[in-house]
Amino acid sequence: MRDATIARNYAEALIELARRAEDTAGWGKLIQDVANGMEENSGLSRFLESPKIGAAQKNEILFEALGDRVPRHFLRFLQALVNKRRQMLIPGIALEYHDLLDADEGRIHANVTVAREMSDDDRNTIADQLSRVIGKQVVPHMRVNPAILGGVIVKVGDTVMDGSVRRRLATLRGRMLAH
Repeated sequence: MRDATIARNYAEALIELARRAEDTAGWGKLIQDVANGMEENSGLSRFLESPKIGAAQKNEILFEALGDRVPRHFLRFLQALVNKRRQMLIPGIALEYHDLLDADEGRIHANVTVAREMSDDDRNTIADQLSRVIGKQVVPHMRVNPAILGGVIVKVGDTVMDGSVRRRLATLRGRMLAH
């Protein structure tokens, strides 16, 4: 099996545990915090990756570090990953977990490119309009690119909606040259 498929399977198990605990958002933050720790702290990553350190010792250290800070079932989930030698998949599991949670809650992410920085009201207006058009709650990820001159470019999955002034000018130019 590919790592992404394995990570998705573990994420499905984790989200089920989180549902039983009635705290899917909280557990999402926990798995993301562990994933961020692995990506930001090379010592933690090397510790978890090292074949010289046994699973029992890794699990003991995880218990000492997290035992009183996380739900017991979350800690057991992490320890099961260590026992199965899947602990290096934690960043992928976190990503898959959030994708599953977004799908469950009818939320999608959109990359939105604008020509200049926008106010919070403008961002909320764009999010509301996109949510109405797409039929799901849209979480916009804003990016500024002055080269588009004005308007907005929205990318949701593989779909691109280009309402930039630059594209409109290029279309107008093409029409003028065609005649």
